[in-house]
Amino acid sequence: MEVNKEKIQFILQFFLDKGENASQVAEIANGVYGADTVTPNCVQFWFRRFRSDIFDVKDAPRAGRPVVENVDKITEIIEVNRRVSSRSIA
Repeated sequence: MEVNKEKIQFILQFFLDKGENASQVAEIANGVYGADTVTPNCVQFWFRRFRSDIFDVKDAPRAGRPVVENVDKITEIIEVNRRVSSRSIA
């Protein structure tokens, strides 16, 4: 069963409000949604976040390489000449 990550995080918040501990919640979630859905450490991470009043379940933007927005143009350049260098694409 394909499970949405945000859905699981809302479920974890529900169980935190209910007063369950992390290992119990991990067992329940894995029993319902399949093995390896969440680990007790993952549940503890989200419980700490929720206790710190951080209820945003969306992932925060991360540092690193920026997202490329010209994917179609880059693909077109590569299809014309497969030996093109990344420097010339940039």
